[in-house]
Amino acid sequence: MLYTGQIGSACGLASAASGPFYCPNDQKVYLDLSFFEEMRSRFNAPGEFADAYVVAHEIGHHVQNSLGILKTAKSEEASSDRRGANAISVRVELQADCLAGFWANRADRTKHVIEQGDVEAAMNAASAVGDDRLQRQSRGTVVPDSFTHGSSAQRVRWFKRGLESGDTRQCDTFAANEP
Repeated sequence: MLYTGQIGSACGLASAASGPFYCPNDQKVYLDLSFFEEMRSRFNAPGEFADAYVVAHEIGHHVQNSLGILKTAKSEEASSDRRGANAISVRVELQADCLAGFWANRADRTKHVIEQGDVEAAMNAASAVGDDRLQRQSRGTVVPDSFTHGSSAQRVRWFKRGLESGDTRQCDTFAANEP
C-alpha cells in the first residue's frame, strides 16, 4: 500500500514518521512515499536501487511472517526485558536486510537488473538507516542497547551477505554469534 502522511492498517494508525513497514496482521507492505524523498534529501541515499532495497527489506518481513519467524520473535520479545526485546528486534531487522540482499542476487541472476553503482546505492541506504547513524543525527549520542534495527555496519554486512551468497540459509541472524 502506498501512502503519504498517515494510513490505517490492521496494525494500527501509522504516520510518515513510521516510514515503510510490514503489517503481519493483514500481510501488507506499507510504503510511505515521503520516506523515499527523505532518503534522497535527509539521508543522502538516492537511487532506484536504494528504493528497491527498502521495498525488498519490507518484503523480507513478509517472508519471515510466512515462515513463522515473526511470530516466534514476537513471543520471545514479549517474555524478555527491554534490552533483550531490542536485541531480538535487531536480529529480525538484520535478517530482513539479508533477505533483501538475497532478492538482489536472484533478481540480477535472472533479469540482470544490477547496474554500475546500484549495490553501492543499496549499501548507502542500509547504512543511512542504521540505528547508530540515526541516533547520532537526532540525539548526538549513540545508545546500542536501544537499537531496534541494527547499526549501519551490521545492516550493510547482512545485506552484503545475502547479496554475495544468494543463499537464504546464510540469513539466519538468530544462529549467528553476533548480529
